[in-house]
Amino acid sequence: MSLNRLRRPLLGAHFSIAKGLHNAIETAGSMGCPVLQIFTKSPNSWKERHPAGREIALFKQVREKAGITTILSHTAYLINLASPDARTQAASCRALAEELRRSAALGIEYVVMHPGAHKQSGVQAGIQRIVSSLEGIFAEIPEAPMLLFETTAGQGSGLGHTFEQLAALLSPLSGRFPVGICLDTAHVFAAGYDLRDAASYRQTWEAFDTVIGMEHLHAIHLNDSKKPFRARVDRHEHIGLGHLGLPAFRLIMNDPRLADIPKILETPKGAGGENLDRVNLDRLLALLEHAPDKG
Repeated sequence: MSLNRLRRPLLGAHFSIAKGLHNAIETAGSMGCPVLQIFTKSPNSWKERHPAGREIALFKQVREKAGITTILSHTAYLINLASPDARTQAASCRALAEELRRSAALGIEYVVMHPGAHKQSGVQAGIQRIVSSLEGIFAEIPEAPMLLFETTAGQGSGLGHTFEQLAALLSPLSGRFPVGICLDTAHVFAAGYDLRDAASYRQTWEAFDTVIGMEHLHAIHLNDSKKPFRARVDRHEHIGLGHLGLPAFRLIMNDPRLADIPKILETPKGAGGENLDRVNLDRLLALLEHAPDKG
């Protein structure tokens, strides 16, 4: 099944910018994806990237031609606003501010960020550092895209693996600044929120709505999990080949509440010539019980 044959569901993947920022959009367009996620710089370096005017113009031109509706950027993995170390915290604030400015210049709608790790300084202290940092950053960048806190698996002292922690981050910021949630299926499963059958799926979304509110959900990362339920370990697997399994993704793909939420694959790319993004996208499309109208 091809995305191009349908009025395209908001389904895409994280694509590489190795050959230029616009290359990710061209890849998405060639696969019929109306949404995608990218890194706007190396995710494992503090070194910043400053796109020139020509590069920004090309990015926007290619996007318009490809008919891309939504783009997410993912922040560098080094960013940790919850860190009790002053140097790390300051570097993280600078890096996030640069990411927001860069994404704004590129016209990117959402910036996805792991909330951070408190490093044994305490959950509440970590949350307060994140909130205080963001208040300062947003005050300096009024044109910032929406920042999405990504649900996490609960490894170590990482924050964001309970809906209550995410609500504690959103509560003092929402309404004043552009913030929301990106739910990662593998992460919430590893953290203890089940999605594998209709009953557990309903309970998880009811808990999300009660504690956070569905109105704060703006993106979903679609990943199966290499690790079992409540493992609290972040390991992605191809759709249907992990511990979540196809029934969970069938429920997601056919949930009308999620129809307008961008859904992004972050599944393994593989080392061979096979296009594994295409494999996973087709596997998800095959789960649709009612094909969208042609458009």
